[in-house]
Amino acid sequence: MGETVKRTFVASVVVVAVVAAALALWKLKLIISLLFLAVIIAAAMRPGIDALRRWSIPRGIAILIHYAGILVVVGLFLWLVVPRARDQIATAIGNLPHATKHSTGIKHEILKYIQNKLNHLPSGGSLVHPALTIGVKAFEVVIGIFFTFAAAAYWTFERARAQRLVTSVLPRDKRKVVRDTWDLIDLKLGAFVRGQLLLIVLVGTVLSIAFAIIGLPYWILVGSFAGVVEMIPIIGPLAAGAVAIGVGLTQSWQTGLAAGIIVLVVRLLEDYIVVPKVLGDAVGLSPLVVLVAVTSVGILFGGFAVLLAVPLAAVLATLVDVILLEKDPAEEEVPTVLFPAKDAEA
Repeated sequence: MGETVKRTFVASVVVVAVVAAALALWKLKLIISLLFLAVIIAAAMRPGIDALRRWSIPRGIAILIHYAGILVVVGLFLWLVVPRARDQIATAIGNLPHATKHSTGIKHEILKYIQNKLNHLPSGGSLVHPALTIGVKAFEVVIGIFFTFAAAAYWTFERARAQRLVTSVLPRDKRKVVRDTWDLIDLKLGAFVRGQLLLIVLVGTVLSIAFAIIGLPYWILVGSFAGVVEMIPIIGPLAAGAVAIGVGLTQSWQTGLAAGIIVLVVRLLEDYIVVPKVLGDAVGLSPLVVLVAVTSVGILFGGFAVLLAVPLAAVLATLVDVILLEKDPAEEEVPTVLFPAKDAEA
């Protein structure tokens, strides 16, 4: 009787501990997501940092060079795109009432919807009242960005030490497999991020130019939107196509059709030419797995975590290959983007 009570008590404690740990992780999901994002950023920078170190540049300076490059790219975007986008938004707000009044059918519905959304944007005066709330949210975003990039820098310094610590507690015959698996995951994450950034710039630029050629209204807004949502697997390109066609229909059905054809052609070129050349088999995931991963992560953790769905699925797929399918990670093809294989493996 006493033994049964004891076992019941131990089982209850274990269950409570597991539930408490799960709840704690759930509460800390934002921090965990930011840390995972930091690891991904560090993986993307690692080949470049290693290449700079071969030029006798200290690791800290190499990290600062990468961060300075990111700031330059963001600054160029703000300088080149934002003023033109602001002008197009002002034009949209000024033209919509007249266009809505003199349109019919689907064009009327689309213009009416856009006008309603633009009318609900806060004016300059109304921004004064919620200024404190917006300021707090902006502060939280800035803190989150700072935390992520600081964690990425620290992880760049501590990665090798953490790898040695983990492998030191494992049986000697398992250490090489764990080390090779760790390196393979790191390479996959880095290649995926670098490839996605290239695709965002390429898709946004090509579509913006093409939309301008066919006379699509607000072409730089639509093209920039298409480039940004490229980072959201499956859903992003569909949303970009729908927005381009919808905006084109506000002018004429021919413009809407042309916009749809352009998005389709760019997507086909991306899928069959650009992606195989740029990303290759960086993450090794089928479209079905990507779709399930994006949907599941979005439902469980919200919109922000969708960006981490593919990297997370790639990590899990690599672990399944090594643990369950007993593949040798050292023999897996090393994905490279922007860097030769010797730089990526360094």
